[in-house]
Amino acid sequence: MQTNISKQLNNAKKASASAPLLSHSQRNLILKNLITELEKNKKEITKANLKDLQKLSKNDPMYDRLLLNENRINGMIEEIKNLIKMKDPLGEIFECRERSGLKICKQRVPIGVIGIIYESRPNVTTDVASICIKSGNVAVLKGGKEARESYIILHKLIKNALQISKANPEIVQFIDPNIKDSALDMIEAIGFIDVIIPRGSSRLIKFIRENAKVPVIETGAGVCHTYVDEKALLDSSAEIIFNAKTQRPSVCNALDTLIVNEKITKEFLPKVAKLLINKKVEIFADKESYKILKDIYPKELLKIAKNSDFGCEFLSLKMSIKTVSNIDEAIKFINIHSSKHSEAILTENNKNAKRFLNEIDAAVVYVNASTRFSDGAVFGLGSEIGISTNKIHARGPMGPNEMTTYKWIVTGKYNIRK
Repeated sequence: MQTNISKQLNNAKKASASAPLLSHSQRNLILKNLITELEKNKKEITKANLKDLQKLSKNDPMYDRLLLNENRINGMIEEIKNLIKMKDPLGEIFECRERSGLKICKQRVPIGVIGIIYESRPNVTTDVASICIKSGNVAVLKGGKEARESYIILHKLIKNALQISKANPEIVQFIDPNIKDSALDMIEAIGFIDVIIPRGSSRLIKFIRENAKVPVIETGAGVCHTYVDEKALLDSSAEIIFNAKTQRPSVCNALDTLIVNEKITKEFLPKVAKLLINKKVEIFADKESYKILKDIYPKELLKIAKNSDFGCEFLSLKMSIKTVSNIDEAIKFINIHSSKHSEAILTENNKNAKRFLNEIDAAVVYVNASTRFSDGAVFGLGSEIGISTNKIHARGPMGPNEMTTYKWIVTGKYNIRK
């Protein structure tokens, strides 16, 4: 391990002993001071962010993910405010029982040192740092080179908030993205980092999954499908497809593949195409849907789908369309191609809705709603550290409670085991 990384991880580990000892009001004070720092420094944040944006074309899908404007900074502030309002995730005593004269309970405690390796989205910096502070954890943050200037200013403001609050400034660590192999150092840091959470491309997640020596909570790529059943309300369904694809196409819960029952394709596809044209969405259509769309959709935006266009996370104004004969085929197709993130069915058939909920293997499953709702703030978690596609420890959007574990608390009266 490199000397500078080793020093930071040592400091993080030491800080993890004091972080849980901060009272809930002290942890909330740090977050309040962070809000003040963000409010005071909006111009400095956007100025630093502009330096990162200048390296990209505005047509690059990453541009939107990287952008920090006043609205997004206000959104960052609102998520911190939501966290402040939440009850203390630490110290809860639960699942108590009396056994052998002992009182045996579980108590909620922090995980410890959480390493977050992420790409492109600088707002993640304050999101994850705030959740770690709220839950009594220490955060070790490593962003990508593409947003280095944005990370630097945000980390400075986080450090300011910690110092103003008279808290240990080592509670949040920032690993310079220009340090070669720093990600590898983090994921091999047994004894220093308790869990790694990757947020980014499938390539990043695959690298961490295959090389990590410390535990990983995988926030998988969001390959999201929506199945429009033959019993769906078509006008409303078209609006949902439009929202799921275009409201913010560069994020993980945006729609990637539209699946349509063949009984409604001739009526439904023109309805949704009329909306998608407005945003110039590029469509990769299977043969059946291509036949319907070829005379009504711009030729430059319509292509016949290849196998690689399914199971693909586009993160841009691109999507694929698959035609199926029934719900059995839709469920089978989704379970083969899903990244187990967010999947949806649009239908008025309660039996089909129930089957979809029961048989689709994903962290979040929807009936008659856009996949864009997969979000920690929307789910009432204050904010999110990521959307877990794991099945162990946490699944779906992860807020402060998901960043805790528990220990057993056992109270006796000088008992001995016989």
